[in-house]
Amino acid sequence: MDIGVVLQNDPPALGVVELAKKAEAAGFSHVWTFDSHVLWQEPFVIYSKILDETERVVVGPMVTNPGTRDWTVTASQFATLNEMYGNRTICGIGRGDSALRVLGLQPQTLGQLRESVQVIRGLANGEKVTVRGQELQFAWAPESRLEVWVAAYGPKALALTGEVGDGYILQLADPDIAAWMIGAVRKAAENAGRDPMSIKFCVAAPAYVGNDLAHQRDQTRWFGGMVGNHVADIVARYGADGAVPQVLTDYIKGRQGYDYAEHGRAGNTHTTFVPDEVVDRFCILGPVEHHLKRLAELRDLGVDQFAVYLQHDAKEETLAAYGSQIIPAIT
Repeated sequence: MDIGVVLQNDPPALGVVELAKKAEAAGFSHVWTFDSHVLWQEPFVIYSKILDETERVVVGPMVTNPGTRDWTVTASQFATLNEMYGNRTICGIGRGDSALRVLGLQPQTLGQLRESVQVIRGLANGEKVTVRGQELQFAWAPESRLEVWVAAYGPKALALTGEVGDGYILQLADPDIAAWMIGAVRKAAENAGRDPMSIKFCVAAPAYVGNDLAHQRDQTRWFGGMVGNHVADIVARYGADGAVPQVLTDYIKGRQGYDYAEHGRAGNTHTTFVPDEVVDRFCILGPVEHHLKRLAELRDLGVDQFAVYLQHDAKEETLAAYGSQIIPAIT
């Protein structure tokens, strides 16, 4: 199992680069970042500096979306970074949440997501694609290679992932929910005539190493609120019965709006509805042995990568603990 890290592009940007360098030195395989250009700094500019100052880590957004940039621009950014630094990029993509909602826009449709995956991947792999009736190809990027991993929760998005994704990103670390979601993606892949075992699976969630569980819960409760945004969309579309595991629909009943100015931040005042039980299920908290136990469970389900959301007050301590005690034991 690979271990990645997810950073926010908070200023100073060079501080993000320094954390990425420390992550590589600690043995992390991937450095992901948020991609929400109003709330945080522009990720692709920061990726170039990270790649320039590291040797091994793979970088990319967790996650971008089809609506912020023209798909050809997104593909060109990846292909350019690959030409400059070798094929060390990855594209995580979903329908769009904060990046679009703060602009007064709605998430993109599943049809737009499907087409964008095919266009971005095709162009960034040097292939010919058709966009708005025009056949396009990056003649300058024949050696570029890019995988596109899709983030999804709802049944139709999970099916799309199995049909077109190179990988699947699940943003929560509950083994029971992960088993359900992975099963849905694999079934969709098989129905589409693909090898279901060829799809890579990434679970991403906050991880905080330490002994003060009450403090850790308060620092990571924001994550349940972020997941709740996506679940609320699913409930609005499909109802609360059967579309996703019940634990996801039950806890958002107390949800009363959301302020994107506090999105992804510890101490978010709009996430008090998230109970401790959900924080414990969605995140990995506590001493090292708790992390090793949960990661082993996820690995046994077929998870290829766990990505640590590092949005709390013990970033460097958690990086160090993973590097010295967890990564050597689990990878």
